[in-house]
Amino acid sequence: MVRSAPFARVSNHAQCFNGPMTPEQALAFVREHGVVLVAAKGPVAKLTEAIAGEPIKGSWWAHAKGREIFRVLQSLADSPDVLSCRLVGGKVCLVHRRLWPAMIRAAARFPPDWLAKTGDEHTETGRHVRKDVPFPDWADRESLAQAEALTEEDALDALGPWSRAPGSRGKPT
Repeated sequence: MVRSAPFARVSNHAQCFNGPMTPEQALAFVREHGVVLVAAKGPVAKLTEAIAGEPIKGSWWAHAKGREIFRVLQSLADSPDVLSCRLVGGKVCLVHRRLWPAMIRAAARFPPDWLAKTGDEHTETGRHVRKDVPFPDWADRESLAQAEALTEEDALDALGPWSRAPGSRGKPT
């Protein structure tokens, strides 16, 4: 498949946008890929590398584009179309709404804590406190209904090859 601008190949699993990535472009990146890792190594695209436009060695916080990365990640945290969870190998990732039904249908194949919506809350004292919402409490009615119409095979196909790889999930049911 040939990619046209604004995408450029960065590494084995990431693409970048030419120029600074806007929140809209980041959402489009997540929508296109369906599931992306925030920063960890793994079998799907890594959003922080796409934002930086290059592979990141060490922490993205120390990268020259660390502030831009933070700004874009914060914009996605506020998006109603993106779920932050630990779906890929227990690592923080973002899942676009279009794959929520597949994720819900295949839920029995993943450890429950991987399916929890992850996030943090800003307290009055300025601290950030991790606040997770367990699965399926975060799931909307539409996604739950769409999940019922899927077979498990269709759900895994939608999620991608990584969802069938050894070590990518809990015990199959």
